[in-house]
Amino acid sequence: MNRSSLPPPPDFAALEMAAQAGSDERQRFLALIGDLNFAWANNESLLIYLLMLLAGVDERKAAIIHATLNTTRARLDLIQRLAKIGLPDGAERAELDGIVDAFSAATRLRNDLMHATFVIGSGGAFTHTHSMKLQEAGNRLRFGTRRLLDEARLTEIRKAVQDLKALNRRIWGFLPVLEEALGEPRGQASPSD
Repeated sequence: MNRSSLPPPPDFAALEMAAQAGSDERQRFLALIGDLNFAWANNESLLIYLLMLLAGVDERKAAIIHATLNTTRARLDLIQRLAKIGLPDGAERAELDGIVDAFSAATRLRNDLMHATFVIGSGGAFTHTHSMKLQEAGNRLRFGTRRLLDEARLTEIRKAVQDLKALNRRIWGFLPVLEEALGEPRGQASPSD
């Protein structure tokens, strides 16, 4: 008889009972993950307006571009490339680069959490995240980084939520500055259209 290379399945009944006992802690953690995803999604949606201005198209066309690029990384790459050809070096370009860098950092954390398996301890609490991402380092492949869900990690997530809220305000404040730096208002038909 062949032995399976798969891990044994969890004792679901025991985990469900333990989860009920620790439900307050679990709910706080899940709410924190929800806050992170909510704040991240609000910022990612604003990329439509950056695309609109940088590509010189209306909001609907920018939304089509946004939806057609099926990854956040592709959207950010396009924003940076459009800025290289349409936005002169200077304060506006530096601010746009800072926005992209800040959003990229938050995206890494968000992706780490959204694409992880959550390890549940015998008491029903989340104890670790187990990344399901393949990572290459030189000639080595590593699958599944495991990270402790301790107070330091929770603080990192809380800080990311606050940073994303501040970034949202930063982007909204930057949009009119970007529009001014690019010249004529974007997204409107010019007299020759």
